[in-house]
Amino acid sequence: MQLNATQLQAALPWDSLIEALKDIFVREVCSPVRHHHSINVPDKLSATLLLMPAWLEGEYLGIKQVNVFPSNNVSNIPALSSHYMLSCGKTGQPLMQLDGNELTARRTAAASALASAYLSREDARVMLMVGSGRMARRLITAHMSVRPIKIVQVWDRKEEKAQTLVTELKESGINAEVCKPDNLQAAAQQADIISCATMATSPLILGKWLKPGAHLDLVGSFTPTMRETDNAAMQLCSVFVDTRAGALSETGDLIIPIRDGAITQEKIIAEFTQLCSGEHRGRADLANPDNSITLFKSVGDSREDLAAAILAFEQCNQR
Repeated sequence: MQLNATQLQAALPWDSLIEALKDIFVREVCSPVRHHHSINVPDKLSATLLLMPAWLEGEYLGIKQVNVFPSNNVSNIPALSSHYMLSCGKTGQPLMQLDGNELTARRTAAASALASAYLSREDARVMLMVGSGRMARRLITAHMSVRPIKIVQVWDRKEEKAQTLVTELKESGINAEVCKPDNLQAAAQQADIISCATMATSPLILGKWLKPGAHLDLVGSFTPTMRETDNAAMQLCSVFVDTRAGALSETGDLIIPIRDGAITQEKIIAEFTQLCSGEHRGRADLANPDNSITLFKSVGDSREDLAAAILAFEQCNQR
């Protein structure tokens, strides 16, 4: 059985996917560190093979294969392609192959929404989306599934890209508007939820812009040199992550302020395993829940891929 991107979207509705992620982080999942392999490509830039396995003993085994071939851009071919294989945890027999790009995008957005359910104010109504690419489209609807968002502002360095997304959102019934490139500060100061999904290597959202009670969702940075917010924001906010190990080793949003001495590793209050188990209740357990500024940094985890793949497989079986 195979699911393409469109079929996968139908098989992974936000409410069910968010619940699946919540469940997977309180279960005993084997999730080894992902494998990185460099591949020589004759007469072209070297490629990278990433392998991300995870399994529930006696139930399901899954692995995501990501192929990164930088030279594809010259031929107008996507540089990144991926697929996910879900197998039976008792026999090892393959059960389903899923489009890896859509699986990753959808579970990433669902993780941000899950974090928002713990960390953003329940009355959050104004959302600022920083970035207008593949992830932005999913992050907006995922956040809207857990909070009563009434207006969405979209910012991008290229205003025409923001306009394209806003047009799509309006066509689907979402009250959206473009944030002009030079109006980012003003929009950030008004937003209840700010979600960032960019390739930025220098801060876009500054800590001094964040209003009391705001929630900052950082998705973009996945290397030690990438970051979307500044040291001041990391000092000001109550910081939560999907996984401590991943966040502390992969994202410049944490690595840089720790290196600069602005914060320490202890700045991280809790990770998903603690939030999903009820060990920490997120905003509700902070000293000043109404006015605390929260921050969630995700880097992704193979458990999230496994949860999404299992949900898609079981949804299809039910049908």
